[in-house]
Amino acid sequence: MKYLIHDSTIVTGNLTREILYQASILVEDGIIKDIGKTNVLQRNHPDIAKINGAGKVVFPGLINCHTHLLATADKGILEDFGFPTTLKFPTTGRGLLNEDERNIFAKLACIEAIRSGTTTLLEISDSIEDYAQTLNSTGLRFFIGETMKDIDDAKFKDGYFEYSSHNRENAIGKASDLIDKWHGKSNGRMNGFVAPHAPETVSPELLRASRDLSETYETGYTIHLSQSYKEIEAIKRVRGVLPTHYLFANEFLSDRLVAAHCRYVDQSEIALLGQLNVGVSHNSAIGARRGAAAPVRELLSSGCSLGLGSDNMAEDMVEVMRAALFHERVRRNDEMHPQPEDVLEWATMGGARTLGISNQVGSIEIGKKADLFMIDPMKAHLVPTLRIVSSFVHNGISSDVTDVMIDGKWAMKNSIILTIPEAEIIQAAEEIGHRVWNQLIEENPNVPFPIKLPPEPFQDSKN
Repeated sequence: MKYLIHDSTIVTGNLTREILYQASILVEDGIIKDIGKTNVLQRNHPDIAKINGAGKVVFPGLINCHTHLLATADKGILEDFGFPTTLKFPTTGRGLLNEDERNIFAKLACIEAIRSGTTTLLEISDSIEDYAQTLNSTGLRFFIGETMKDIDDAKFKDGYFEYSSHNRENAIGKASDLIDKWHGKSNGRMNGFVAPHAPETVSPELLRASRDLSETYETGYTIHLSQSYKEIEAIKRVRGVLPTHYLFANEFLSDRLVAAHCRYVDQSEIALLGQLNVGVSHNSAIGARRGAAAPVRELLSSGCSLGLGSDNMAEDMVEVMRAALFHERVRRNDEMHPQPEDVLEWATMGGARTLGISNQVGSIEIGKKADLFMIDPMKAHLVPTLRIVSSFVHNGISSDVTDVMIDGKWAMKNSIILTIPEAEIIQAAEEIGHRVWNQLIEENPNVPFPIKLPPEPFQDSKN
């Protein structure tokens, strides 16, 4: 299929951060074949199918380098009770979801992702195979990583760090099976990833096996790193070093690695991460909610690539960008740095570099896949459009996004999501969310819970 998106403003996201006005994009078979002035491209391609982009601004698709889609079942609860949570339940709402309900919440998260201009996500969870086909059906570009850990969970809850070869073999088996089934599927839109959980839950043997698995399949790999003081204290007690040093000692650090969070890394850890060109997923919005900030400037200066991630409970990458801007300025007490254009780069090309796909996506350039979104800039909170990237990063909201294209196909057109029955999924998720949290409270009457839940779910007034 070949068509021309014409008469738009195009934020290319290229190395010079070029913005084109009254411009067009020629797309053929999901690839960007040409970009330029509308009059020139229309003259060169007079008979091509046309898509009117007048009055729209086109951006490269946003890339979410770290998320857990099913955590949307815990929205409104777990944002406000610390990490690890101070709530004493044996699980969370998402832990009570059955397979059908996991698919509902996966779709709910994808709705939010698409509506915020996201085109690529790295999803990390257990039993992803339960909902991998659902992810594929949304049209989004996915990297999927089965959570791997070999700690003895029962003993870990009591403060003992013992690791099981049975758990390790099972984890490697499930991860391998997922990659075997999905890596490279749907024209390369679905890909596997290797995802050992965190330094305190993964033995040296599993660290090394995870990197070996990544190299065997030629995929990236990821781990939660320096996400809590509890993690740091545990690794210092059990391994005698800081978490990054533990990974380095086991030859785990490399440019294939995506280290998520990195909130509390010290200078020696930053130097190691940069020296080995590790990618970092800066999960700014959830970090801000938890009162923690990654040292972004220092990580970039050391040689790390930097992407952005939403992590838990939400998938709105517009919010993530704004949180990244505000958080870093507050952390540094700096009125001018980073600039909105820097943050947009972290969410696009930075994410593409971090995931190892910067030759395919991350900017609107000839030869790259047509992953993009369009906004309507004629909103009170965006005009005057003197500097549209700044206006959007500072003031934009997800409802400004009108169209989303992935691999040259529309996932959302004229503000209607084409790949998911949105109203049906939202209503189902509302009812399931109320059920699982009420069930959790009823099954644990002796656990203090400082929230009074509503008497019943909301019903869609339009139905």
